[in-house]
Amino acid sequence: MRPIRVFIADDHGLVLQALRLALEPHPEIEIVGEAKSGSEVLPRVAETNPDLVLLDIRMPGLDGLQVLDRLQKLYPEIKVVMLSGVDDPELATEALRGGAKAFLGKGIDPADVAPVLRQVFEGTLVTESFGASGVAERAANEFGLTGREREILEQVAAGHSNKQIAADFWLSEQTIKYHLTNVYRKLQVGSRTEAARFAYEHGLAGNALTSGDRKQNGNG
Repeated sequence: MRPIRVFIADDHGLVLQALRLALEPHPEIEIVGEAKSGSEVLPRVAETNPDLVLLDIRMPGLDGLQVLDRLQKLYPEIKVVMLSGVDDPELATEALRGGAKAFLGKGIDPADVAPVLRQVFEGTLVTESFGASGVAERAANEFGLTGREREILEQVAAGHSNKQIAADFWLSEQTIKYHLTNVYRKLQVGSRTEAARFAYEHGLAGNALTSGDRKQNGNG
């Protein structure tokens, strides 16, 4: 199996070096190019044909969100992971709504970067945002979710089955199904997958991390 082709865009030389050091020991990942400004990203992506772009959200020329938007339009098959040192959960939500598959803080353990990129490449949506619970709470209020419904939706977004959620909250699976029925109705979705996607797109996923390929073992 060929390695995952990764392009890195960040205007800080030390960050680029740190990312190279974090990724180079992993034979399943190949760094195919780098950029230090937003305006460099699209031409270099066209040249290097990456599978995944690791993109700083604050860059000179074009900022990361502008670059993300253009990547989504020109290269929708390329997965984008946003990188940020800004403690701003609303910015994280905006990036995820814009099509980013993950939003990572620059404080992430370097040992975790390669596994996260691998999961994103394989189709797992992994998010790490900062203080996202505040955004989730406001979004829950907007859509009329109760606190319990929001908590259960976060668990669904994390890939947990009804059985797991019931055990975590000391509730019956039937009660979890009842809450999910209300969640689906309020969000106007028809399945767990749609609910999870809605949660990430609208900032309702909290700090959830999905696992595996988000296989759902419970019934919704």
